[in-house]
Amino acid sequence: MKRRSTIKALIFDEEVLMREFLEELLSRKGHGVHQVDRPADVVAALHSERFDVVFMSASGGKGDRLDLLRRIREIDSAIGVVVTTAVARLEDAVEAMRLGACDYLTKPVTAESIDEVLGRISGGPVEPASGLSDKSKERLLIGESPPMQELDSLIRLAASTDATVLVSGETGTGKELIARAIHVRSTRRHEPFVRLNCAALPEALYESELFGHDRGAFTGAIQQRKGRFELAHRGTLLMDEISEVGLGVQAKLLRVLQEKEFERVGGTKTIQVDTRVIATTNRDLACEIREGRFRSDLYYRLSVFPIAVPPLRERRDDIPMLAEHFIRLQSGRRGQAPKVIAPSAMEIMQSHDWPGNVRQLENCLERADLIASGSMIGPEHLGAIAGPELVRPLAPIPQERYVAPSLRDMETDLLLRTLDEFQGNRTEAARRLGITTRTLRNKLHRIGMMDYLKPDGRQRKDLPGDGKEESHSRNQTPVSITDTNLPSLCSDKGIGIPESNGPEFAGTSGQGENRRISEGRH
Repeated sequence: MKRRSTIKALIFDEEVLMREFLEELLSRKGHGVHQVDRPADVVAALHSERFDVVFMSASGGKGDRLDLLRRIREIDSAIGVVVTTAVARLEDAVEAMRLGACDYLTKPVTAESIDEVLGRISGGPVEPASGLSDKSKERLLIGESPPMQELDSLIRLAASTDATVLVSGETGTGKELIARAIHVRSTRRHEPFVRLNCAALPEALYESELFGHDRGAFTGAIQQRKGRFELAHRGTLLMDEISEVGLGVQAKLLRVLQEKEFERVGGTKTIQVDTRVIATTNRDLACEIREGRFRSDLYYRLSVFPIAVPPLRERRDDIPMLAEHFIRLQSGRRGQAPKVIAPSAMEIMQSHDWPGNVRQLENCLERADLIASGSMIGPEHLGAIAGPELVRPLAPIPQERYVAPSLRDMETDLLLRTLDEFQGNRTEAARRLGITTRTLRNKLHRIGMMDYLKPDGRQRKDLPGDGKEESHSRNQTPVSITDTNLPSLCSDKGIGIPESNGPEFAGTSGQGENRRISEGRH
């Protein structure tokens, strides 16, 4: 079936929040939506106009719902029917499929599952509609502050051209959302929008992912494969975190941007493409150029139309609107009434700096929405941001007693505190630590911390040094150094204790005896 640019959907569900959630989700993609709350209205709507898909709830009497499904298929045998249910039963799913339902989804439904369903119904990826209303377009971006109004103007200008766009901004500011908004408002909106996360690819795979490869190009290349540039022909290619691309691939990328042509890996045929590139970065590319990690000619080619996304702390007036939007979406997914945010909690959120920006705000509110037992979210539900510091300081070392940590404990402490500083973002944490993301991942795996989580509502492991008596090391026990055990400990470790009358090292004895510890060299 030919790819559809838009779909008209009929939504039937007794739960108003479920209807509103589906309507907002589909409307944001530019699809036509009509919602009803009674079975009789479903039949009436199908007799009055043509729909491509019906989302119908399975709640209520089983016989009534099966009868309605039969009526729908009798009216229009080509229509796609998606049954949604709060309680999934195998026999009900089998019966629904037998009567002609094309899918059976368990609540809460997700945006990803709806996209998959629409793709199957239309016979391919469903692209945004060409006739997006201004209201639908505005839903892509939330906020009415002056920085957001200026950003919206830049998006409109960028969408009116085919120029290459470089979107820069801190982590979590919504750079990908900006790229999508440019594509949806451009003349290429009917064509593919292809995304490549450059930070998630090993360097050896960049060329194959970008340009594709021919059969036999390398071990394992058993068939020809198109690259992202080819897949995005006449559409838009988003290169997320462009700064992660290696210098060797940067030169080939520059040629594609300038000449609009390339060869697949292992191939000799030159392929012409008409692909618009939007690149994003959270790094200072000028600094990367000075350090020799990014080509200046590629930078100038990418930044024909630069857009800087403001951090959330520079548009605090948008926080109430963003917060209400996230709470409404989360409650809609669970089929619950949205909670109310207390004025005191909103005041705290508007005064916070949000180093993780909009993504951190969304994660914080998802957690607050889950743990708030009543109908209101208060300051007590906001977690760390309600305090004076986002990251807890290291516990002070008592003067009378010093616990000597192992190197493993110190490394674990440093890794987890750096991850906490960047809200679990491993790419940023690795950059701060001066190691690669792969090295960081290996270290987390080695110390049994691969389940370290971002602040998305799930509990993370306790950090060392926050008052817990247990050590993070599974094999090491903290050792107390006193005058009594100091000589034996130093002897075991091959450390000598020369006599000293100076104040170089203050001992831990009650008499305040001064010592200096020097490691013996062998």
